[in-house]
Amino acid sequence: MFATRVPARFVQRQKTMQRTLVKDALNATAPSDAILLQGWVRTRRDAKAFSFIELNDGSCLKGIQVIADAGLPDYATTIQKAHTGASIVVEGKLVPSKGQGQQWEVVATSFQIVGEADATYPLQKKGHTHEFLREIAHLRPRSNLFGAVFRVRSRMAFAIHEFFQKRSFVYVHTPIITASDCEGAGELFRVTTLHEKQPPLNEDGTVDFKKDFFGKKAYLTVSGQLEGEIFACALSNIYTFGPTFRAENSNTSRHAAEFWMIEPEMAFCDIEGDMSLAEEFVKYLIRDAREHCAADLEFFSKFVDKELLTRLDFVLERPFKRCSYTEAIEILNKSGKQWEHPVQWGDNMQSEHERYLAEEHFKCPVTVYDYPRTLKPFYMRVNDDGKTVRAMDLLVPGIGEIIGGSQREERLEVLRENMAHHHLNEKDYWWYVDLRRYGTVPHAGFGLGFERMLMFVTGVGNIRDVIPFARTPGTADF
Repeated sequence: MFATRVPARFVQRQKTMQRTLVKDALNATAPSDAILLQGWVRTRRDAKAFSFIELNDGSCLKGIQVIADAGLPDYATTIQKAHTGASIVVEGKLVPSKGQGQQWEVVATSFQIVGEADATYPLQKKGHTHEFLREIAHLRPRSNLFGAVFRVRSRMAFAIHEFFQKRSFVYVHTPIITASDCEGAGELFRVTTLHEKQPPLNEDGTVDFKKDFFGKKAYLTVSGQLEGEIFACALSNIYTFGPTFRAENSNTSRHAAEFWMIEPEMAFCDIEGDMSLAEEFVKYLIRDAREHCAADLEFFSKFVDKELLTRLDFVLERPFKRCSYTEAIEILNKSGKQWEHPVQWGDNMQSEHERYLAEEHFKCPVTVYDYPRTLKPFYMRVNDDGKTVRAMDLLVPGIGEIIGGSQREERLEVLRENMAHHHLNEKDYWWYVDLRRYGTVPHAGFGLGFERMLMFVTGVGNIRDVIPFARTPGTADF
């Protein structure tokens, strides 16, 4: 059980008592004559000779009812300060509850205010829009919805490590500051220490980046994949899990400028093995959430997405479908749907196309593979037809793409040809080319957007609401 000491300024005999979390009190198997709780007031209801306080400490969705009797020392002055949002310390007895819907309650023998909250406290007992709550991101974790979201986020982060560690993958910390653009799209945030208004210049008037901190242009990473390949070609199976950044001016519900990615990389693996691991991974995370976050998922299914649990169980019970990009385009063009973005072979599929495949045509997650070579980055393995590459995207109902991956191009000459085709300077990627010179092997990997997976598991429809502090165009508060 997690325990902390009560601050010394409180009652002396509390110094030897350990704190009990609300979740542990609610799951108790027997009454207790002495229990110490610390948390925040959710609600308070006063009667003639006592008050009912709901105390929540964030350890679980539910709060626990505290009964404060009017006979407590300084009851009259203390209880009037116990407004919604105030922090309190309660010592008392854990007893069977006489009310409905709860097994236990606490009869207080000591009730103290730690920090007051007046009537301006924004999270009063009423409905709040998600937009409003984003404006008070420093307080929104105290709400039921966001407390549940971030508990699930925490558990899922643990489950990610558990999944890979059980399979003998090595956890690798890839750099956040990099000089390479993995995706080749140019949507990078630059890192520089050069003077903002008077940077050093070359003779031709361009900025002299040789005088920058790293002696060259540097950026926040868009992916740890390329560095991950280095370690896969030495340690066999590795994974990364960390923040990534895209300077993409997009204001959709699925995009953020800062987000977290999980990127496994496997030596001696092809596209089939890659797709199989992706399916196994997604199912593992859903199964873990169903087991360890049951109360929070029930809350989401009641107040966020009534079909959530049915959809999650449906995904667990069925194998994912697989179809080639060519087949997917044929399905879309034969659907009879009027697309906002008409699509032909060679075009990128938009969210409407991805969701149609997963939600309406296959009615389950679907992995689309073998994309046109022109759509994908330089590192993906070229198929024998010369027109497609061994890329794959996993599409799920409600979100669309949740995983993107590929078998990597392990053949030196083909890789060099790809780099030239994408107008990349081979000298900038000399180390990456070296991996193909010295003991090259077939290898594959993928990237899972952590926030998109959270959206799928919680039913929350906006990426801004599954990350503690959203970073989107024009927004970098907190």
